[in-house]
Amino acid sequence: MTLPVPAPTIRPARPEDVPAVVAMVHELADYERAPEQCHLTEEQLTAALFPTAPGRGVASDAPSGRSAALFGHVAVDAADQPVAFALWFLNFSTWEGVHGIYLEDLYVRPAVRGTGVGRRLLATLAAICVERGYRRLEWWMINWNPAARFYSSIGATPMDEWVPYRLTGTALHDLAAQAFAAPTHSDA
Repeated sequence: MTLPVPAPTIRPARPEDVPAVVAMVHELADYERAPEQCHLTEEQLTAALFPTAPGRGVASDAPSGRSAALFGHVAVDAADQPVAFALWFLNFSTWEGVHGIYLEDLYVRPAVRGTGVGRRLLATLAAICVERGYRRLEWWMINWNPAARFYSSIGATPMDEWVPYRLTGTALHDLAAQAFAAPTHSDA
């Protein structure tokens, strides 16, 4: 007779979870068919999640004393090893007049998919929203991800009328160079 495996526990991420979360972020990039685009390091994630952690060197983009702008939750197994994560940050709705949560990434390792751990991570973020008076929990999903059925089952709706835009690389630098340039008549 085999004993049932206890369900993973959801808790806020800790500094010792960073290596596992970084590994899972790279697994997610591989799943999304873009491993070459993922450059996250343990140092970067530590600086983002725990910018004022004692004994940790401050990254060049993490000024001393700043507050965390990124938050994380993990699902851990019986050995307290992360098997899933959610990384998120606050956004703000000018129409609602309050903050919300933007879920940057949610990933569940294949061995624990279908156990409800993804739902529990999302439920944890929903509870934070309700507790703090936030009105939205939002995320993007790659269009071929089979999780769309799951998201629909919990009441999430796709934002078909909104088109995401991204400015990066050379285009980002080109526009930044214009920040202190004299305005021209063609500027919008």
